[in-house]
Amino acid sequence: MRSILLLAALAAGNACACGAPPPTVVDIDANSYYSDGDSHHAHVDPARKARNDAAVKPVNDYLNAVARAAVAWQRGHDDADARCALGWLGAWADGRAMLGTMATEQSYIMRKWTLAGLALAYARVRPAAAPDERRRIDAWLLALADATIRHADAHKGVRNNHYFWEGLAVAATGAVTGDARCRAWGRGVFDAALAQVRPDGALPHELERGPKALHYHLFAAAPLVMMASIFDVRPAPLDRLVAFAVRGAADPSVIAALAGSAQETPERMPGWLAIDERHGGRSPVAAPMPTDWDARLGGDMRLANPLEHVRMP
Repeated sequence: MRSILLLAALAAGNACACGAPPPTVVDIDANSYYSDGDSHHAHVDPARKARNDAAVKPVNDYLNAVARAAVAWQRGHDDADARCALGWLGAWADGRAMLGTMATEQSYIMRKWTLAGLALAYARVRPAAAPDERRRIDAWLLALADATIRHADAHKGVRNNHYFWEGLAVAATGAVTGDARCRAWGRGVFDAALAQVRPDGALPHELERGPKALHYHLFAAAPLVMMASIFDVRPAPLDRLVAFAVRGAADPSVIAALAGSAQETPERMPGWLAIDERHGGRSPVAAPMPTDWDARLGGDMRLANPLEHVRMP
């Protein structure tokens, strides 16, 4: 309830209503929500999805609240916003949140998405942190990054969008804490991901997602666009991927032919387009209205993140 009230207050522009941090979530018991026998992982089972949503809601609510407070501080530099974001981050750092039992592979997935968002949100508010707060929060995020690296290195399966999000989680943690090892590991993921991009801009593993191939191209591009902004690079394969995904959203027929299935099309484009455009990207077509908020990418994507090395004209 506290996190719900905080989200409402922040949405109304009143971060001063920040309450006590919610109980620390140490273990994550998420579950896959695709139907049995679905080799493409493209068909959602509503009952499984509902169970998973309920299981991870405390973590999602926490991430959203921290991101909103951090964005509010970056915009207005109101000390109450900084105290809110840093207080909540510090409380979960002290409780060693998300460093317990990950019950399923979906639990690991949830943890890396959350780490990416927390590191990017923390980057917005870290200048307001006291030295002790920085030490505690940095150490917690680095412990989560180490856990992410261990899991990724121990489960070398298909290096698809999940691997890319692991790369962003670790790279963003390295960038905000100044940890060179995490930055280097994330850069390795980034380079490996871009090596997969075909001349036409498609990602082979994401084409295997049947009716969700377009969705997963857009989803896979998100961590790569953010990592490109962190590393301040503009590789040609990323341009090809972005162009392929955005054109696919405007006209899904090409992706449908490659994936062998009609595509689910988005009502709105992902907000990472704003990040991409800040770093030299140009949308190849008139895209649908983008969404502005993604907590996993640090919150409001119209507002440049301090980790972005904005390319000058």
